[in-house]
Amino acid sequence: MKASRWNRLVHRWGSILIAVPALCVLLTGTVLQLKKQSAWIQPSTQWGIERVPMLSFAEILEIATSAPRAEIQSWDDIDRLDVRPDKGIVKIRAKNRWEVQLDTATGDILQVAFRRSDLIESLHDGSFFHDGVKLGIFLPTALVLIVLWGTGVYLFFLPQLAKRKRRIQINKPSQ
Repeated sequence: MKASRWNRLVHRWGSILIAVPALCVLLTGTVLQLKKQSAWIQPSTQWGIERVPMLSFAEILEIATSAPRAEIQSWDDIDRLDVRPDKGIVKIRAKNRWEVQLDTATGDILQVAFRRSDLIESLHDGSFFHDGVKLGIFLPTALVLIVLWGTGVYLFFLPQLAKRKRRIQINKPSQ
């Protein structure tokens, strides 16, 4: 089988094979590019008044439990704390995807908002479906996409190389 025919075959079947996961990665990746520009995707970061954190963990938990939409009752309801000393805030991410932003000096709640970016990121890398899907489908999709890129470049330049070869042979002086 000629290399060009083999490349077309690999390109065709590879693209069919990865169509759905690649579309998922492309769509979610496009949305993630806009996460800092859209508060709907990821809540914008607020600013506190003091750059030095003054709150203890116990105070952070107590204040977080006072935000009813976040539904935080204990440390078990919290996914992570994101301390931003340069902005004077701490972001408390609840396991239910709600985020509470506190001023680290005064303890004031600056914002309570739903955070969609983590859900979109889990769709983007496949972990939303299952960890096995992340490594068993999305990783091979990335590898096949690299092969498709290579075969696509080859198929794109093949006609130009053939034309160049013909031109050289036509212009070659007869001996």
